[in-house]
Amino acid sequence: MHGEELQARSFRAEKLTFYFRSNSALEPNCAVADVRADRAEIWSALKSPIVAQRTIAAKLGLPPSKVTVHVTEGGGSFGRKLFFDAALEAAEVSQKIGKPVKLMWHRADDSRQGRTHPMATARVRVAYVGGTVLSYKQRHTSVSTDLGHGLGEIITAMAARLPVGDIGFSQTFFHLSQAMSYRFGAGSQLLSETGKGFNTGSMRNVYSPDVTCARELIVDQLAARMGKDPYRFRHDFLRDDRSRAVLAKVAEAGDWGRPMPVGTAQGIAFHAEYKAVSAALVEIDCRPETVNRPIRDGVTGPRVTKAVFAVDVGLAVNPRGLEAQVMGCIMDGIALALTSSLHLDDGHFLEASWDNYFYTRQWNTPPELQIIIMPSTSEEPGGAGELGVAASMAAVACAYGRATGTMPTSFPINHGTLSFVPKPTVPPIPQSPVDGLNDAR
Repeated sequence: MHGEELQARSFRAEKLTFYFRSNSALEPNCAVADVRADRAEIWSALKSPIVAQRTIAAKLGLPPSKVTVHVTEGGGSFGRKLFFDAALEAAEVSQKIGKPVKLMWHRADDSRQGRTHPMATARVRVAYVGGTVLSYKQRHTSVSTDLGHGLGEIITAMAARLPVGDIGFSQTFFHLSQAMSYRFGAGSQLLSETGKGFNTGSMRNVYSPDVTCARELIVDQLAARMGKDPYRFRHDFLRDDRSRAVLAKVAEAGDWGRPMPVGTAQGIAFHAEYKAVSAALVEIDCRPETVNRPIRDGVTGPRVTKAVFAVDVGLAVNPRGLEAQVMGCIMDGIALALTSSLHLDDGHFLEASWDNYFYTRQWNTPPELQIIIMPSTSEEPGGAGELGVAASMAAVACAYGRATGTMPTSFPINHGTLSFVPKPTVPPIPQSPVDGLNDAR
């Protein structure tokens, strides 16, 4: 080293906060139940019907063989209907009144008393010297995620409800899904869950969006401290050729590094899970004329103007279906980074309907969207239904940090803006609108 010693350096990132997010399905919880003295029959849209049947039977005091559960069609729930609240309630009501019942939650019930994606914080500490990362430590602290549905059958569902079973279940889930994709020396990623006073659930991609978003923001910080390009830094530290290939593909297709106006920027991120690898490149516009666009009763803020996503799932059995899944994942990622969250006030959530909850709306979708399905690299298919959320959210966060010159530390970025008048809590059910066609677009 020519007489000059390299000094190891370390830095600890600011705490990153991820607020509660709604886990409501597209349609409210509903069920039909017909409970008699010696049998019961239930109709509901369920994702874990075996667990539902056994739990309902136990609640009614009937043998499982005397409880029939019919799984009806329902809209996408992204984890919400792993729980069967309405079916259980309908069965209890039917048993008590001795008649068949149809029970339907109001939308406000879903938003205010339903399931939520837990609030979480992330803390990261990194040590590096020269061009080498010596250690990477990430701590994910979260309100407990209810995994009481188990793996879809009664044995793991019962295990997950034991006094310490829930801890073991969540820890197993976390460590099997949160891989470290970079060669970052001695590393650890730990989960600490606390606070069981909220109705939570496994929303699409579960722990990965928050964990990956925090990691990729720190990767950008590391690249800057080492004087390297964010894309090149990732490419150099990724562990395998498959990972480097998807990253290189989005960089090429998205024209990484092209000159952009002040207030706009590109962001790039990587995520691996389900025997699959993925990368996202987005461009964001944070200029005042975009952030302050007038939208009726909506959150505008920064807009993702371009998204390029490359995915390698090993064997792509249905490429068009995979493309559609990734499109939805990108919209989820944009929402998680920019607009969608629940506001907790005095013990209750303020949102009471989808018009209060700002999932990615049409005015915030990217005009340019490209999904690249990589050539198959295996004879075994990997997972894809949730895969694209994490890299998409992280890329948007990284792009925002580069466009504004400040790393974001709370998500969604627009959480501090309450862009609606909360509906009343007394009575708890708001009146249905009668002028919807006037506002249709």
